[in-house]
Amino acid sequence: MIRTSTAAGLLALAAALPAFAQVTTSPLQQVDAQPELSSQSGRQTGVVTMDRDDGPQIIVRSYEPRSALGDQYRVDFAALDVDGDGYISRTEAKTHPALDAEFNAIDSNRDGRLSREELAGWLR
Repeated sequence: MIRTSTAAGLLALAAALPAFAQVTTSPLQQVDAQPELSSQSGRQTGVVTMDRDDGPQIIVRSYEPRSALGDQYRVDFAALDVDGDGYISRTEAKTHPALDAEFNAIDSNRDGRLSREELAGWLR
């Protein structure tokens, strides 16, 4: 059972919360022009506006991540699998800088080699 003073305090807190901020969301308008790009990310996907009674309006925008550009995340499995055993070993991965740097994260079963399935998860 909740004590009366605790319940009253919770009710007072709940009543005061709307006074701190009001949040509204709005869908992006569909336009034919290219969407605005941030210098740090891709196409804008959403926006939330928070109106505060005691301060300036806050606008939060979300952006679609840009895809990995260039050859950094392209892997030719057959070319890297020099010994033809169907796996890429740590030694074989050293010829590919991004793969070498992220080898431990990609090697999900911790067997010291990368399968095609493990690489497919990394490249998604």
